[in-house]
Amino acid sequence: MIGFILADLRRLWLGGAVVVLLVALATALGVAVTLQERSLRLGSARAADKFDLVIGAAGSETQLILSSIFLQAAPLPLVDGAVLTKLAADPRVAWAAPVGFGDSFAGYPIVGTTTSLVSNTTPGFAEGKIFALEGEAVLGAAVNLSLGAEIKPMHGSAETGGHTHTEIAYTVVGRLQPTGTPWDRAILVPIQAVWHVHGLGGDHGHAQGHGEGDADTHAGEDHQGDGHDHAHEDGGHPEAEHHGGIDPDAPIAENFGDGLPGLPAILVKPKTIADAYRLRQEYRSGNTLGVFPGEVLTGLYATLGDAKAVLSAVAAGSQALVAASLMLVTVIHVGQRRRQIGALRAFGAPRGSVFAIVWLELFVLVALGVGIGFLLGLGAAHIGAQLFTAKSGVILPVGFTGEDLRLALFLLGFAAVLAAIPALLAYRQSPAAALRA
Repeated sequence: MIGFILADLRRLWLGGAVVVLLVALATALGVAVTLQERSLRLGSARAADKFDLVIGAAGSETQLILSSIFLQAAPLPLVDGAVLTKLAADPRVAWAAPVGFGDSFAGYPIVGTTTSLVSNTTPGFAEGKIFALEGEAVLGAAVNLSLGAEIKPMHGSAETGGHTHTEIAYTVVGRLQPTGTPWDRAILVPIQAVWHVHGLGGDHGHAQGHGEGDADTHAGEDHQGDGHDHAHEDGGHPEAEHHGGIDPDAPIAENFGDGLPGLPAILVKPKTIADAYRLRQEYRSGNTLGVFPGEVLTGLYATLGDAKAVLSAVAAGSQALVAASLMLVTVIHVGQRRRQIGALRAFGAPRGSVFAIVWLELFVLVALGVGIGFLLGLGAAHIGAQLFTAKSGVILPVGFTGEDLRLALFLLGFAAVLAAIPALLAYRQSPAAALRA
């Protein structure tokens, strides 16, 4: 019987290939949607895992998290620098690190921060060391530069027509081990250097005044009056806007006192869970906003879930159409093979054998399509994950789980039922009627 089935499939290979392709494409769509949505959840959760609490100025919680943790450039309102001073002295805080951003180099964001953030959120150095001087920089694992490279920061990015600070340069002194987060694509420099580049933080070094119109999510005293930055309002970045400079050999100072410039965000590590909730509540009033990254991600996951539901419905609809098409094709095919089926019955083939032959032929084709569809869906999800990682730095873990095994078993069960319908039609045919057809 197996030999007969294989010979039949070889004879009808073109039609069989079409059946397999239709089933594979319909299955791949649903599998790719499921894998991609799950990997986005896991990847984003891992990226935010090291950051317990984010404090910024009152505004959008989602944008605060996207900018400060996922390093998605966007103008943010600035929180008063006094908040950092208060947090640094708070006994409930293990460490508090400011972040300042807005500059870039070769497509990589330049992030101003502190040694405490680097040491507490990364697994260590692959080579080199932490920055100790104002003119030093540390690379994320995915930054394609070498130790000793010179970095001239650009205000904004090349896409937005940014202006390069040609008179200022950082020297790369270290590279971090991979973290699987957007920080792998970041260039980290001392926060005081970011301030000084833009003429801010005069009491923390040697800044030469204030650069008006240049907050762009950098720390900025100029804009504390209204609590917002005013990046790109004039549509350009003339040289006159940048009055700051750095002393490459100046030691960094991280004992933040009074008179700090405004900050786009402060990343906080509370000592206990209870301290985290107290701090969040304390800074969710007035001009400040305390946010747990997990809370914001939960809202984003709900949006992802809605999108997944829509795409899954589309995939289910396409699978139903494929199933209906296969039913039509196979029923017609059984009708065209009435003489062959009648001959088998006339030569003594029992009804069960005829049923098994027709059922196995269709089931093998559908099962093969399901298997190929899972592989195509996995490949599509991997490609999507790689593109997303290259753009954002977030590593998306794509892979099958028990949920996918249950889906495969369901599809195979459905294929078994589907294949039984034309097989039952063949089973009910009498040999005499088939031969007369």
